[in-house]
Amino acid sequence: MKNPNESKRRSFLKAGATLGAAFLASPIISAPVSGDFPKNNEANSSPSKLIKKRVLGSGKHSLQVSALGLGCMGLSYHRGKIPDRKVAIALIRKAYEAGVNFFDTAEVYGPYTNEDLVGEALQPFRKEILVSTKFGFNIQNNQMAGLNGRPEQIRKVAEESLKRLRTDVLDLFYQHRQDPNVPIEDVAGTVKDLIAEGKVRNFGLSEVSVETIRRAHAVQPVTAIQSEFHLMWNRVIENGVLATCEELEIGFVPYSPINRGFLSGMLNSQTKFFAENDNRAGLPRFQPDAMAANRPIVEALIDFGHQRGLTPTQVALAWLMHQKPFIVPIPGTTKEAHLMENLAVAEIQWSEAEIKELTESVSKLQIYGDRYTPVEQSRIQN
Repeated sequence: MKNPNESKRRSFLKAGATLGAAFLASPIISAPVSGDFPKNNEANSSPSKLIKKRVLGSGKHSLQVSALGLGCMGLSYHRGKIPDRKVAIALIRKAYEAGVNFFDTAEVYGPYTNEDLVGEALQPFRKEILVSTKFGFNIQNNQMAGLNGRPEQIRKVAEESLKRLRTDVLDLFYQHRQDPNVPIEDVAGTVKDLIAEGKVRNFGLSEVSVETIRRAHAVQPVTAIQSEFHLMWNRVIENGVLATCEELEIGFVPYSPINRGFLSGMLNSQTKFFAENDNRAGLPRFQPDAMAANRPIVEALIDFGHQRGLTPTQVALAWLMHQKPFIVPIPGTTKEAHLMENLAVAEIQWSEAEIKELTESVSKLQIYGDRYTPVEQSRIQN
């Protein structure tokens, strides 16, 4: 099934070479970050120097974070059989030991169980790391039950998240999905009040339009936008979100940066998903025919990486990080070996010619299948 946005996607990928060229003039991934950052927003030096730093946001609402964060969702939600709790905690702590100081979760992951896991794992070094979580849904009978961005709900979620995360402040509090029945100004104003009360430090938004970003930012400075972005999904370029982040000095945090594992090369048309706890089983792009049709993009990453001693995962992450210096991907994993594979990307430096080569090879390929079901897509503004 042909993706109707293919022509736009090809235009984006061609533009990617220009983006890469602009930023590769000075190495992005390994360049040190300069500037002053508020002490109440700044994590202490992590045990390892492997992960370089980047900045999300600006001024008093900036966060200095590791160049890659850790998306913790898959340790308890939507990614198949759940690993033993001790194993999951050990993986989170291994990420910290390797230099990661930015950890992402949400109340709906589980629901609730992921925040509880992350809270326990990070408690020994809570003051040395930054944790982001999210609000925006009703939860009934342990299931998501529609959007809810009302001020009283935001406050309720903040109080409950603080307890589960075993902390007295949330470093970054995102609206997970925008509630169309609540003006974004009311949402931003509520988070602004929570910041004034010392319960939240910074405000973020997920999967929103340029208009929403501007309206929210006028009430409370936005530190980061979290949306899907990778070699198989470029909408934040097409709709101007990434350019708006650059203009307003807002950080950008791509979730699913290797397309829910597909760009790792470890999935194929024979893959059987554990449907009880893996949303990929119902996503159009992860049906057997779509995965078979999309295999050429994985082969392109394998070929490019083979010449440089890199895995397809590392190629995909490095390409993404070369697009803008304020991009901080949050790949998730349940395995330590894959964690270290991801973090090694912080050391990769490519030339302008290499970025152009990769971009052009991928731009020739067609993408099959939608990323979300119609119901899930209806919650997204782009």
